[in-house]
Amino acid sequence: MTDENKFPPEKNFPAGYVPPKVWTWDSASGGTFASINRPIAGPTHEKELPVGKHPLQLYSLGTPNGVKVTIMLEELLAAGHAGAEYDAWLIKIGDGDQFGSGFVEVNPNSKIPAMMDHAPKGGGDPVRLFESASIMFYLAEKFGAFLPTDMRARAETMNWLFWQMGSAPFLGGGFGHFYVYAPMKIEYAINRYSMEVKRQMDVLDRHLAKNEYMAGKDYTIADMAIWPWYGRLAARGAYEDAGDFLEVDKYEHVQRWRKAIGERPAAQRGSMVNRTFGDPTKQLHERHDASDFELKTQDKVSGQ
Repeated sequence: MTDENKFPPEKNFPAGYVPPKVWTWDSASGGTFASINRPIAGPTHEKELPVGKHPLQLYSLGTPNGVKVTIMLEELLAAGHAGAEYDAWLIKIGDGDQFGSGFVEVNPNSKIPAMMDHAPKGGGDPVRLFESASIMFYLAEKFGAFLPTDMRARAETMNWLFWQMGSAPFLGGGFGHFYVYAPMKIEYAINRYSMEVKRQMDVLDRHLAKNEYMAGKDYTIADMAIWPWYGRLAARGAYEDAGDFLEVDKYEHVQRWRKAIGERPAAQRGSMVNRTFGDPTKQLHERHDASDFELKTQDKVSGQ
């Protein structure tokens, strides 16, 4: 194949851009997150991670992927699993905390959330955990909760858990990036990802028309994983005016489901942990004890 035939004709690129033979990193590009995006892995600086008093140590931020895990931890505690007590440390990704040497040791991919279990079942060395679905599955198995034992219900839970992991990048890194964060509005990119997000919302809506929760009648880790992403979108809490743009009110079954989960006290608490934006009364930058929800929300910390 000749070089001329490797890419579509230049007229198909509105800005006149034709990819070069070899891509090079332009650190000045990338829009909102240019300062933390890079094409290489590994730490940028030495920094140990703090360790609190509980066996479970979470290093995270109150983005949808982080909220999945904090909701699950709060749900475990609400269900009576005292061993799920945890310390949640704030990782400021805008400041590059995820590239500290200690964080990279826990998650070589430098993404939140990451967790250490210092008291794994059976004892032995601490267990490192990264990728939100991996953390949730690990916790579900450790505590025997929110993951059905029935083969079919368990399979359905895992189906939807991994559906979320495969679908959310189209919502966040695709639609959200080009609709809000990209340095320019690109009609093709916005149309492409809007179509996919609306298709995903329709997938959810059709499924929830026949099921109370994602895996059927029981609330599971699949719901906890999907709700921070798609529930937030349905509640008009994501990507500025995206709710109007995507007509989220049309997905009536998604709306019913997201409201039901949003009324759960554990989901409300989990949504506050490591949150650094919005209403200060709903921000708990770090969580080390259940009393922190009453005593250390950002409005109280700022007042002190």
